Amino acid sequence: MTVDTIITHATVLTGTTRPAAGYPALPAEDTAARGTATFLPDHAIGITAGEIAWVLPTGEVDPVDLAGATVLDAGGQVAVPGLVNTHTHSPMTMFRGSAEDVPTASWFNEHIWPMEVNLTERDVTLGARLAVGEMLLAGVTSFADHYFMADRIAEVVADSGARALLASTYFSSQGTEGIARSAEFAERWNGAADGRITTAMGPHATYTVDDADLEATAEHARRLGVRVHVHAAESMSQTRSSLARRGVTPVQVLHDTGVLEAGAIIAHGTGIIEDDLRWLTPFADRVAVASCSKVYLKHAHSETPVRMLHDAGITVGVGTDGPASNNTLDVLESMRVLSLVQKMVHADATWLTSAHALDLATRQSAAALGLGDRLGAIQPGFRADVVLLDLDKPHLQPMHDLAAALVLSVRASDVTTVLVEGRVVVRDGALTTMDLTDTIAELNARLPGLTDTAHGRTIQDYAP
Repeated sequence: MTVDTIITHATVLTGTTRPAAGYPALPAEDTAARGTATFLPDHAIGITAGEIAWVLPTGEVDPVDLAGATVLDAGGQVAVPGLVNTHTHSPMTMFRGSAEDVPTASWFNEHIWPMEVNLTERDVTLGARLAVGEMLLAGVTSFADHYFMADRIAEVVADSGARALLASTYFSSQGTEGIARSAEFAERWNGAADGRITTAMGPHATYTVDDADLEATAEHARRLGVRVHVHAAESMSQTRSSLARRGVTPVQVLHDTGVLEAGAIIAHGTGIIEDDLRWLTPFADRVAVASCSKVYLKHAHSETPVRMLHDAGITVGVGTDGPASNNTLDVLESMRVLSLVQKMVHADATWLTSAHALDLATRQSAAALGLGDRLGAIQPGFRADVVLLDLDKPHLQPMHDLAAALVLSVRASDVTTVLVEGRVVVRDGALTTMDLTDTIAELNARLPGLTDTAHGRTIQDYAP
């Protein structure tokens, strides 16, 4: 097969495997049951028409191919599948650091939702440009976004060369307009940008969208063949409140309204309880939970029950949440925090190995977006979303365990090269498809108007 791009001399993370259920109790020598991360030293990746054609030892590459292709020498670097951010609100870069050290209700009701009243479509464009640039520089090639004025985000994704699953957010308080707009967006943009853009329905949450609208959402999702991206069971207090008021958990609400059957990305799920597994497991092939551990630490919430979900066969993806709550869009950082918090929560150093963490951030996160058949591994037939990281850094040496280094030591600044669909979108640590200089200047000039809350209005009340 003729190739147009070849990455040579890389240590290639070809793929990962899911650990066995209950793996901490398995014999320590049963390493495969704890998940695998397969690295191939001094290998080359051949790419044609945006797809990985082959992965071979560099010494076995046909000289004719080398002469006819663009060659990227990755000596001293590791090639990993493009990272996937399974839940964020990318334009909220504009509110980064604007509401700190406050309780969740205050964060929404006194800061973020009153500021979002001020949004214009230009603000969303600027915020999305900054976010997409930040993610690409950190090796995040795909992200699941959930926000307003989603057409503007889609345009940024299309122009930047990134990949995204996009949902247009709505509340029931908007009446029929919100759900109609979300469905129209999902239909209009699904498969756009040569397939780099996929879509989902975007109900905000089980406490801001009523059951009738969730049922209608599920119907739209089934009709369009897309998933539903929704906040649910965001904290244990939400679950307790739902049980007290309605006698059902937020996850049961998703089940009873048909959302789980349609397929769903459940944002956060820190309030998922064991009884919810009876609603989740029948749809394990199309339901995933996006865990954003850094945000839970910051807002003093409970943690996603990753161990319980894992043992039940439910996919868990790594997310950052929006940069207004996380402060960064760094999936490497989010993966590291998730792995460490899980060890602490369970007081078990054998739980959530480095190989497992890499599986969550790549293969499982791709599956969460419904793209597990084409993303999350560097193997023939998969899309050529590839990230190169420089291993010759003091904080990564000496190298005893590459998987552990990628989870516990690597930094976003170690990313040197990023390809999406075989196209180089970051070269030598710099963006090739975007210049953010004017974007940052314009966004900063807009801040006084964006952050003004003197009008006394809010887009919604937070009272889950």
